[in-house]
Amino acid sequence: MTFTPQSFTAWIEIPVSDFDKAVTFYNTVFATELKIDNTGPNPMAIFPIAEAGQGIAGHIYPGKPAPRGEGPTVHLNAPDGLETTLERITESGGEVISPAIEIPSGRFAYAYDPDGNSIGVFEAKAADIRAA
Repeated sequence: MTFTPQSFTAWIEIPVSDFDKAVTFYNTVFATELKIDNTGPNPMAIFPIAEAGQGIAGHIYPGKPAPRGEGPTVHLNAPDGLETTLERITESGGEVISPAIEIPSGRFAYAYDPDGNSIGVFEAKAADIRAA
């Protein structure tokens, strides 16, 4: 039997060294408002999704990031175009490390957040509903 779920990703977690600074970075870059949750043993800021239970999300949390560029890469959707989102990464203290890369479902680029976490920023083709 082969495991083939609707989505192989269940949740993402991104460790950050300065929680408040990281919340500001991700809110600004992705034009969103992460939801602060202090109900667990550590605070976390959760990436919002349009409808609970209908998408993949994740959170940032106070932790020890892997050395710059050595951890996994998490790909996040660009809210208003790839170039605009990449500009906000640079303006907010991150670093864009690749040009836009074309793939059949859209385009993406690689970047680092201020902690050196590797993030991909993805822009789906207009007809591609997978990013919706």
